[in-house]
Amino acid sequence: MWDERFNQSEYVYGTEPNEFLVSVAGQIPQGKVLCLAEGEGRNACFLASLGYQVTAVDQSSVGLAKAQKLAQEKGVKITTIQSNLADFEIVVDAWQGIVSIFCHLPSSLRKQLYPRIYQGLKSGGVFILEGFAPEQLQYTTGGPKDLDLLPNLMNLREELSSFAYLTSHTLERHLNEGIYHQGKAALIQVLAKK
Repeated sequence: MWDERFNQSEYVYGTEPNEFLVSVAGQIPQGKVLCLAEGEGRNACFLASLGYQVTAVDQSSVGLAKAQKLAQEKGVKITTIQSNLADFEIVVDAWQGIVSIFCHLPSSLRKQLYPRIYQGLKSGGVFILEGFAPEQLQYTTGGPKDLDLLPNLMNLREELSSFAYLTSHTLERHLNEGIYHQGKAALIQVLAKK
């Protein structure tokens, strides 16, 4: 499905970074950042432009090829790895930041992945997440239609209980991110520290 979505000349979620990521990127200590389900690379390229060593993981080889093309156009270097997040090994104590922007996973996978994210961060490292909230089902501005992929804030905080929260809230904001994220949306934002 993702290869098919990304297989067009247009960057389907745009080439500009996610607004929430831009607002909190300065909280990431300098060093290595891992971007999960990074798709076409807009966020990875932005972080690389700030001097981070960025690795982008996605299951779509088509999306990652576009990410490398975007990096070249923007004059930055990123590392790309094609992998399903269920199989991807997050190296322990390796990352200053891990970023999850619109990476919607089933609860069974989140319960496996989130402890690995915590272990993968260095002490003082941060986890940045923005995703659709369950209330997004009332809007036609993007996101999955399966509630299991849309945790509410209380459940998400339980799943990320090892972290110290710097920010965790739900909100509505206007999205302007390519052709698939346009208009009013219900979102969850988390900035958490190890």
